[in-house]
Amino acid sequence: MTKLTNDQIRQNVRTRYQRFAVQKIESSSSCCSSERSNSSAECCDTPTDFNAISEKLGYSTDELATVPEGANLGLGCGNPQAIAELQAGETVLDLGSGGGFDCFLASRQVGETGHVIGVDMTPEMVSRARENTARGHFTNTDFRLGEIEHLPVADNTVNVIISNCVINLSPDKQQVFHEAFRVLQPGGRLAISDIVTTAELPPEIKDDLDQLYSGCISGASSISALESMLKQSGFTDISIEPKDESKAFIKDWVPGSNIENYIVSAVIKAIK
Repeated sequence: MTKLTNDQIRQNVRTRYQRFAVQKIESSSSCCSSERSNSSAECCDTPTDFNAISEKLGYSTDELATVPEGANLGLGCGNPQAIAELQAGETVLDLGSGGGFDCFLASRQVGETGHVIGVDMTPEMVSRARENTARGHFTNTDFRLGEIEHLPVADNTVNVIISNCVINLSPDKQQVFHEAFRVLQPGGRLAISDIVTTAELPPEIKDDLDQLYSGCISGASSISALESMLKQSGFTDISIEPKDESKAFIKDWVPGSNIENYIVSAVIKAIK
């Protein structure tokens, strides 16, 4: 990993998520599903029940029924918009918005007077999200192509930042938090679901770029490291709450690896 440049890491992640974006919905596979065990890193042809995956992550049946078909790709490790306490009229930014799933849920919460911005570095994902916007007749969502380390968003314009198992994919997480702080208004809040380490990752997991880094695993940071980065960026009221129950689905990400002994999903909150 230390021999790879940040751009090489980003390109590997981008290539993986291009595959998720362009495949047909009935045959695609989740970032957080058993596809991680496929050493070829190719998408499998077995139909995947994305709603079943998302229910395990904390989404309700009612939530799943409100998004356009094709928005839910089964990606993630939690339900960030459920912890964000969104209010009508707020501006929400989703880091790594994918097909728009969390954005569309947030859109309904902030209402017509609110605004939801999704940023994703994969052109195919942005195109898919925009198609879903038209299909679902959403008028308060905006999907932009960009890296979460260099957000295409103006200073002090966002009330809430959400993200779902994406920041761990960045090779420069400190820069992500600097950017998050920049675009938030004073008093704005961070409310994300992501993966944290609970023990030192074995070398064979830490150094697996193709499957385990781009698959939301080997890029994970410890709670103390995340707290330090958030503080350095200027955030206060930092709360990182590991979810031990997430081990129930994490154990299936890489069957037989005991990966659940090293990482868990966590709710991460902070205030500007």
